[in-house]
Amino acid sequence: MRIGRVGEFGIERPVVFEGDELIYVDSIIKDWDRAELEAGAREKVAASDLSNLPRGSRELSRIGSPVARPSKIICVGLNYLKHIAETNNPTPTEPVIFMKAPDTLVGPDDGIVIPPGSKKSDYEVELAVIIGKRALYLKDASESRAHILGVTISQDVSEREWQLERSGQWVKGKSFPTFNPMGPEIVTLDQIDFTDLHIWCEVDGEMRQDSRTSDLLYGIDHLVWYISQFMELFPGDIINTGTPSGVGMGHSPTKYLVGGEVVRSGIEGIGIISSVVSKYLP
Repeated sequence: MRIGRVGEFGIERPVVFEGDELIYVDSIIKDWDRAELEAGAREKVAASDLSNLPRGSRELSRIGSPVARPSKIICVGLNYLKHIAETNNPTPTEPVIFMKAPDTLVGPDDGIVIPPGSKKSDYEVELAVIIGKRALYLKDASESRAHILGVTISQDVSEREWQLERSGQWVKGKSFPTFNPMGPEIVTLDQIDFTDLHIWCEVDGEMRQDSRTSDLLYGIDHLVWYISQFMELFPGDIINTGTPSGVGMGHSPTKYLVGGEVVRSGIEGIGIISSVVSKYLP
């Protein structure tokens, strides 16, 4: 199943995508969110006859974030081997975990707004995992798949000065409004094998990141198990699993976003998201 949400910001409707069409499922569930997922939203939709439900064109619709109001966005740093090398950091002996404000979440083609005074805003395409079932103290990584709803594309935008030079935790550079475009849809695990997918990001047509998810240091199953050892994961929670090499900070000279660019990100089997970058205007 490929699930998502369409409509104007804040009033999106839950849908199922079928090729170029979308099927509105708000007669079955209220939304793709924590409450509905905990109440069996995926199972209800999967068991329903969708043939007579209203349909629309995805090309003519604004696509919103594929999950609504997650309780948290958890991020994994330094998790692609080539990215670790380009940052000149030692290989982590355990996953590097940090948080991002949930209200950074916007639709896959919504704009990215650079904050006032920023000179080091950066792009980071990532494979995002969406939790479908509560997970706490999982016994081992083999239990992880049962707790995953699916995967999607995340653009984990970062402001490097606030992240790395302003003291304290990375969350400072990660939590500006619009700093997490996501979508276009959640692909459930019966539709995709996420272990070796092409993942890429281009800026104004220039390929900047070009890798595969097989370059992950810590795989998805390990991450879900690991995070559950110190944090309860709820349906709708998001895990940004790390970014490949080629970020703006990794180039010499650096290639940060300054405004006016188009950032396109894609993952094989999921789709493409695209954001226009602008500067904050009060």
